[in-house]
Amino acid sequence: MVEVSTTAFIDRSDWGRIQITGDDRLRFLHNQTTNAFEQLAPGQGCETVLVTSTARTLDLVSAYVDNSSVLLMVSPGMADELIAWMDRYIFFADKVNLSNQTEVTFAITILGPETDQLLTKLELPQPDTAPYSHILANWPAGNVEIQVVRETGLGIPGYTLIGAKEHGPALQNWLIEQQISCLSAQEWEVLRIRQGRPMPGKELTDKDNPLEAGLWHTVSFEKGCYIGQETIARLNTYQGVKKQLWGFKLDKLVPADAALSLEGAPMGKITSVVADDTGVWGLGYLRTKAGGAGLTLEVEDTTAEAIDLPFLSRGYLDDSQSPITAP
Repeated sequence: MVEVSTTAFIDRSDWGRIQITGDDRLRFLHNQTTNAFEQLAPGQGCETVLVTSTARTLDLVSAYVDNSSVLLMVSPGMADELIAWMDRYIFFADKVNLSNQTEVTFAITILGPETDQLLTKLELPQPDTAPYSHILANWPAGNVEIQVVRETGLGIPGYTLIGAKEHGPALQNWLIEQQISCLSAQEWEVLRIRQGRPMPGKELTDKDNPLEAGLWHTVSFEKGCYIGQETIARLNTYQGVKKQLWGFKLDKLVPADAALSLEGAPMGKITSVVADDTGVWGLGYLRTKAGGAGLTLEVEDTTAEAIDLPFLSRGYLDDSQSPITAP
């Protein structure tokens, strides 16, 4: 398990925030994304995936359900694209409105071992203990309304704080005054890769589906029809997932699209790679039959060892499968 040894924060205001209002908002999201929404109550949330009709991934999204709206936290640069995509499926009688809140709100994530104590110092209440739970509270130091969400975007404990954009600098300054370190974009990328959070254009593309990306926890197999449902159900029923997302420990840096092979036979490719003071780490897709954790593959002029990823689930797939014999 990759952990943050000290409490830190990162400004995630560049991540998109889409607000969905209207009486049909939960039904709409229930029908347009992979997870179940209709049973969610205010203060609850979930992760879900927006997919194409053939179940190709668009984005991994966090959803926070409120009394009169749902706020979606989407990947950087994806808000306008996803609004345009969803708008295609809003019909005349649907009571659904979409608005891009990215430019008028901030999002700051605090993560690490002492975030509960940090919330106490901020005089902010904790939401329910369930993941993605959230609560709207007043921050006394700035007399500011802040949404406190039990989520960090990674498999690391902490919270994301969301509020009006003009109050973001005051919150950051308060955190700095408390000697809470600010993570750089590079440090976040290291955590993302080592945790295994997939991102659009890298692990989430028009060649990948949510089950291949290890996002089983975002898929409801019990609910009725939704966009891409037929393909995902068929992959699950017939165990048709041909590749899986894995982490890799490499001996040195390689290009982000470098091919993975086993005894000369192609087995997949790297999708993201980064180096830190502990080594070189990557994400990539590997043929399901090739095996998993502990398998050593060739990549460029070095090797890559497949490792488990804390952020992802595996569904029916067995991590202990023996490697296939390359021809």
